[in-house]
Amino acid sequence: MILDGKQIAGEIQQEIKQALSSGHTRMPCLAVVLVGENPPSVIYVNRKTKACAEVGIKSIKKELPANIAEKALIEEIEQLNNDPAVDGILVQLPLPHHLNPMNVIQHINAEKDVDGQHPENLGKLFMGDTDTFAPCTPLGIKVMLERSNIDVSGQHVLVIGRSNLVGKPMAALLMQTGPGANATVTVAHSRTKNLKEIAMTADVIIAAIGQPKFVTADMVKPGAVIVDVGINKIDDSTKGTGYQIVGDVDFDAVKDKCSYITPVPGGVGPMTIAMLLSNTYKSFLRRQAIKSQT
Repeated sequence: MILDGKQIAGEIQQEIKQALSSGHTRMPCLAVVLVGENPPSVIYVNRKTKACAEVGIKSIKKELPANIAEKALIEEIEQLNNDPAVDGILVQLPLPHHLNPMNVIQHINAEKDVDGQHPENLGKLFMGDTDTFAPCTPLGIKVMLERSNIDVSGQHVLVIGRSNLVGKPMAALLMQTGPGANATVTVAHSRTKNLKEIAMTADVIIAAIGQPKFVTADMVKPGAVIVDVGINKIDDSTKGTGYQIVGDVDFDAVKDKCSYITPVPGGVGPMTIAMLLSNTYKSFLRRQAIKSQT
């Protein structure tokens, strides 16, 4: 069965839109910082700002030159930190090579870090604070599984990939105590030995390794749940574009062996954007509550 992230994301966005239609004195506001003109980043930012408009969240797009100095970029972020009308700040990654992403992200106010990348928010997540801002892609996967009535409690979940964006926070989210969690999590990566044998024991496989069609049918036990985070471009002369977009899972080979699988595109991607909107709305509500108390 297909796990339709696009449909679930649409439901979440409709819920946010409905919630924003009643009685707020201003619109929530998300500021997106785009450095340079990396084509995929431009596409992703445009999708995020379009989604904001559809639900009633104001978006500010700060487009900065690729050669901007790190100090100047941090000054731009500080302005957004100090702007009371801005509820969320996202710096689109990757940044140009001369900029240190960890240093840049640390300068975002943790209370406006709706992308969940600030060390304070990641630290809270690893300490079990599930009310912090979690990274959007792992959070989207967790919510998608919950809304699809897939219970991971007591299940063996294999996360393939150990990035700060997906792999590590994904493991942290699923091993927490609480709804949609309590899983037994294994994190595999490029140095993992006997990966095929480990994968064959997994009830859920979350593939986020950045290698096209890496997860094959002989790695999947019958009835497993497959979540494909990968977005890879491969040459394909049969397509008008000359290429096709595939995930980290060999979809055609695996789909008849597993119980659930996410498509690429239309699976995890829409959920990532939905969680960005959800985190922004969450920040907005928090800031409104603080304002009403002062």
